[in-house]
Amino acid sequence: MAIANVLLVDDEVPFVEAMTRRLNKRDLNIAKAFSGPKALEVLAEDNSIEVVVLDVKMPEMDGIETLAKIKNQFPLLEVIMLTGHATVETGIEGMKKGAFDYLMKPCDMDILMEKVTEAAAKKRRHEEKIVEARMKEIATRRP
Repeated sequence: MAIANVLLVDDEVPFVEAMTRRLNKRDLNIAKAFSGPKALEVLAEDNSIEVVVLDVKMPEMDGIETLAKIKNQFPLLEVIMLTGHATVETGIEGMKKGAFDYLMKPCDMDILMEKVTEAAAKKRRHEEKIVEARMKEIATRRP
């Protein structure tokens, strides 16, 4: 079983292809999107995705706007922001909008793997708590 199901979102196709190969070797299942709107389409179609690794600088819809839409439509998904153009302000803005973490490009693969693993575990814990709460609700409704 894969460590996590990840959506990699970046407008730089060679970067996405290289990262996909490297992350697949580390037992991650990778889905790809090359824009914010495409990422939202992929997420609407694939509910197995647990973590989104999202570039900040993209044309059409930037990473911060994409992050806001992801968190609005898929609140349990964890998002790791990734950029080669990091500023403290962008990092803070991303974290305020619900990003799990913020990494600089090129990022160390071990650090990225650690963050993805932590983010997937957090999403799974949230899902388990929701299931437990629903089970309790069902159990207390019985006459």
